[in-house]
Amino acid sequence: MLEHNFKTGVYEAGCDEAGRGCLSGPVVAAAVILPEDFDNELINDSKQLSEKKRNQLRAVIEKEALCWAVAFVDNSEIDQINILNASYLAMHKAIEKLTKVPEHLIIDGNRFKKYQNIPHQCIVKGDSKFLSIAAASILAKTHRDEYMFQLHNEFPDYDWINNKGYPTKKHRRAIAKCGITPYHRKTYRLLDEQLKIMW
Repeated sequence: MLEHNFKTGVYEAGCDEAGRGCLSGPVVAAAVILPEDFDNELINDSKQLSEKKRNQLRAVIEKEALCWAVAFVDNSEIDQINILNASYLAMHKAIEKLTKVPEHLIIDGNRFKKYQNIPHQCIVKGDSKFLSIAAASILAKTHRDEYMFQLHNEFPDYDWINNKGYPTKKHRRAIAKCGITPYHRKTYRLLDEQLKIMW
């Protein structure tokens, strides 16, 4: 069972992001404040759940959370400020959009750039330890996947409907064959050396 709070008796928002390792598309962050009495034993780190289960839980989280928000930072901004800063920015934007001001933040990972004067705690593998971070991981992942499905319709060659922009062989072969799209991250290594030789 995941823990409910790091700090009790305050509005605590869990934060996580999705898409850091992708070759294309945005990085997406979510922030979630859950009610004190919230409990759902199915909620876990989004990577441990099937796509169907994630989408089912997204509906539950969006309905039952005290408040939640999702924010995007696109590939061109990732190229300008780097993926780490883009991840911080996406989390800051998500926190800013919450309808309740959090009094404490718990962040998945080991680094975070302080947001205003709100105290925070970084938790390595927090999405498998705390409910609100796991909920944020589910929202970030499902909202990003939904967006990548839309982009797939525009650029079907890259198989984003399946790889969501991650560096699969099929994705890299499409880059080698068709070039890059306006949604690719130009500062990333888009082709591996083997494919360069092959093509």
